[in-house]
Amino acid sequence: MVVLSRRPERRSKASASVRPGSPSSDSRTGADQESSGIRGRPMPPGLPRTSCTALAALLTAVLATAPAGPAFAFTGGNHEDITRAALPWEPITLTEMADAQAGAINANDHPPYFDVGPLHCDNADYLAPRYASDYPRTRDEATTELLACIRTSVTRFRNAVEVADGLVDADGKVRADQSDLSSHCTWDGKPGRAKCAVLEQLGRGWHQIEDFYSHSNWSDRPATGPVGLDNPPGLERTDVAPFLDIRRYSAMKDADWTRDARERIPADLATGCYTDTDSTGVKPADCDGRVTHNRALTKDTAASPRSKTGDNFRHATAGATAEITRQWNDFKAELLAKYPDHRRGAQMVCVLVHDEPAGACP
Repeated sequence: MVVLSRRPERRSKASASVRPGSPSSDSRTGADQESSGIRGRPMPPGLPRTSCTALAALLTAVLATAPAGPAFAFTGGNHEDITRAALPWEPITLTEMADAQAGAINANDHPPYFDVGPLHCDNADYLAPRYASDYPRTRDEATTELLACIRTSVTRFRNAVEVADGLVDADGKVRADQSDLSSHCTWDGKPGRAKCAVLEQLGRGWHQIEDFYSHSNWSDRPATGPVGLDNPPGLERTDVAPFLDIRRYSAMKDADWTRDARERIPADLATGCYTDTDSTGVKPADCDGRVTHNRALTKDTAASPRSKTGDNFRHATAGATAEITRQWNDFKAELLAKYPDHRRGAQMVCVLVHDEPAGACP
């Protein structure tokens, strides 16, 4: 979600191999680009899937296999890499979700969603008094922005569970017309095929969860030297964030889950200030005097300043990958629990995993 400049700047980046006719990811500097033609669907390379019941072990495994050299940013290409590594889906369905140019996971990086801070977990910046005695944002204000980000994922999770009802009929038989991917999905929120609707809701809810690990100091550490605006503290966490328990929160009242999440957010947790619209509707002209996205915290690319300290970039990528694995497992569990009759939930999961579920999910 990149070329670094003197001002905070985040732009979407095409993958190394642009799909013919796929819409290019739009720049967060206001550029609006689009290719024409028919988008092809190449068969993506098979990626090893990490299967582990313990999320800590999964995160460790991802860290062990993550490349140490240059990689795509947490832009289209890196979102794609993370999503492919996290999901054990068949290739056509996985491409609809993960494609760097037009996958559901990258839909939030297109207008008008591009400049909405909570859709990227932006603006939860904070420095404790021991680092900055007059920081212009309180801990509570920063937490409120993070809760706004979490709320978008909770809403999308609930929506995805509801629209999944259309994948199969009352007896659990796959609805072929609702699961067909012979033509591409469009991420416009309009009624259409149920499988596309589920993928859109999941993708739009998972994007900011992936961004959290890049845009925050959850898994990283600061550079040597004084801690402050340009070098905020790092939490160096190796677990998935407990306040991203989206499935559990989806079953709770808003006041209850926000209270729970607030208690789980560490005092020094921060994401960077970016000049997009925050949860109050304010779009700052600049981020002067605040911990910024590009200069201080982002690990959107291996070349970002924060990425160059230790293994910060790989830790962010590994954390996001483990998190999406957790989110997919939780979504499967919710479908099984909500739709037990005639194995409808199990059939829904089968539809989402397979490219041709009418034959694969009898």
